[in-house]
Amino acid sequence: MKAAVIVFPGSNCDRDMKVALELSMGAAPAMVWHGDSVLPETDLIAIPGGFSYGDYLRCGAIAGNSPIMREVVKKAASGTPILAVCNGFQVATETGMLPGALLRNANQKFICKDVNLKVTSENQRFVGAYETNQIIRFPVAHHDGNFFADDETVERLEGEGQIAFKYTDADGNVNDGSNINGSRNNIAGIYNKAGNILGLMPHPERLISDQLGGIDGKTFFDNLINSLN
Repeated sequence: MKAAVIVFPGSNCDRDMKVALELSMGAAPAMVWHGDSVLPETDLIAIPGGFSYGDYLRCGAIAGNSPIMREVVKKAASGTPILAVCNGFQVATETGMLPGALLRNANQKFICKDVNLKVTSENQRFVGAYETNQIIRFPVAHHDGNFFADDETVERLEGEGQIAFKYTDADGNVNDGSNINGSRNNIAGIYNKAGNILGLMPHPERLISDQLGGIDGKTFFDNLINSLN
């Protein structure tokens, strides 16, 4: 089992992702610089969170045009699993690997806290360790996490099981009160049509031990790695 983490100028969760993957894999992933044009042999590619290129144009817009991303897009099209977290989710939409866009949070403020999520899909690779409709907890840390897509796209995502997680309260209520950033339909994470790409705003890599406050993220990574072995 081999994994690669893409690193951009301004990434600040690349090492968190490395630690999470290494803990579940038993081996360190390759750390691949954005300016490289060749990916190592890998079974999984992670695009981590942060502020790639300082978010100076649009979040993820410049990173999406990095040399290495052309190779990531090719690998994704061939079926390689891609985990795109926070800024990585933004990059994935900018490259067209995932539909929609991530806009400024509805309250115009940076949000950094643990949130409740409802598991709303049955994609065994990414959420096989959870029950459908199970409530889990991951941290968020974003200023532009408001998922937007047109009505037709949202309807398709809902109808074809491409929504991975929704923001909810502790009792599982998906409503305006539990929508932390204004995302359409409380969407916190989505898949591509083929199901090999997951983009999500919350950070599973930040909740991988009791010392960090919980292990819901560790459960996520253990399942992901086991599904690829």
